[in-house]
Amino acid sequence: MVSESPRVSKDGDVERMTTISTATEQNETLSQRAVIPPNQPQEGVGAALASNAAALDVRQHEYANGYHFPPKYPIKEQIRMGLVSFWDFYNTGFGFFLTIYSLNVVAWGGMLFLLLCNAAPEMCWVNGTYDCNHIDSPRRIWIETDSQILNALFCVTGFGLAPWRFRDWYFLLRYRLRNDQDALRRLAGVHRGWFRLAGSDQLSVNLGPKNVEEAVGSYNSESVPLPLETISDAPPTGVRAPPTKLWKMDFIIYFNVANTFLQCVLSGFMWALNRYDRPSWSTGLFVCLACIASAIAGIMMGVEGKHVKAIEGVPLNKRDMERLARDKELGIPHYNNIKDKDPEAEKEKQRRKKEKKWFGRSEKPSLGTENERQAFCS
Repeated sequence: MVSESPRVSKDGDVERMTTISTATEQNETLSQRAVIPPNQPQEGVGAALASNAAALDVRQHEYANGYHFPPKYPIKEQIRMGLVSFWDFYNTGFGFFLTIYSLNVVAWGGMLFLLLCNAAPEMCWVNGTYDCNHIDSPRRIWIETDSQILNALFCVTGFGLAPWRFRDWYFLLRYRLRNDQDALRRLAGVHRGWFRLAGSDQLSVNLGPKNVEEAVGSYNSESVPLPLETISDAPPTGVRAPPTKLWKMDFIIYFNVANTFLQCVLSGFMWALNRYDRPSWSTGLFVCLACIASAIAGIMMGVEGKHVKAIEGVPLNKRDMERLARDKELGIPHYNNIKDKDPEAEKEKQRRKKEKKWFGRSEKPSLGTENERQAFCS
């Protein structure tokens, strides 16, 4: 078969070159080629463009008011910013007190842990005999000293916060027993950082502590906390968080009150009984229960507060706005959510983690069964 194809010479002229190929060579060449449907490349390009557009939409999710969450800083910069913020907090009266208090809890708690682990065997000698559990050994004496100091430190929060905890409990009982809506509204004002009343998501996004009194009558009063100035700030995203489930308020208040009651029981054992008469199990048991009750309430408040911030947003400072503008010019992408992460990738990661967990559980019995079969057959 004879075919002509153009060829460009060195001088730039187009020459015609005749190429002769046999039918056998053409058949071999055609047989080696894969058959490609004419619209397959177009579908592939369209799918790629659609996926890129979807990823861009997730990353550049825009709110009606143009809000963008703060960017995620590198770890070194986060540490530096955290240290600067801590120093500013430490220079306040409450910050200084909280720092000293926390250091005492860590120091005395760490010493008690080391004593319980018998990290100092030389403290077990009593009158020439080696007995770590002897009641008069230096180890047991220091355990008692540490326990009394830690009990006093825990009393600062357990008893110091008791008036506010019992106030919340009083308002909660008024709402649960008498259906007093004003009591619930007062609780919403106290816990404005994480609790949202029913219907609060229907309030104007411009309504905040500065203009709430001027707008009286234009909103449902039962959706606003008491006092009125304790209403949450206007959401930076222009979207209000949905109402919080009421059982979470019960959960947090009762666990805080339980911490105070458990601290009372612990103090009764520590102060009413000496170390010779006090049951050995009492100190460890009630210290653990009091700490667990306080930690559970704190974790719940933190989780709910983060959930609200993820929807309503957080205020941007000058550093955040400058970083967003600079990264936009450099083409550095940021996901418009509180974590600055791809939500689809996070969901996929969690899904794979669950699958791996469940598949691991289902594989263990099958492996054991297979081993048993091999042993039985041999």
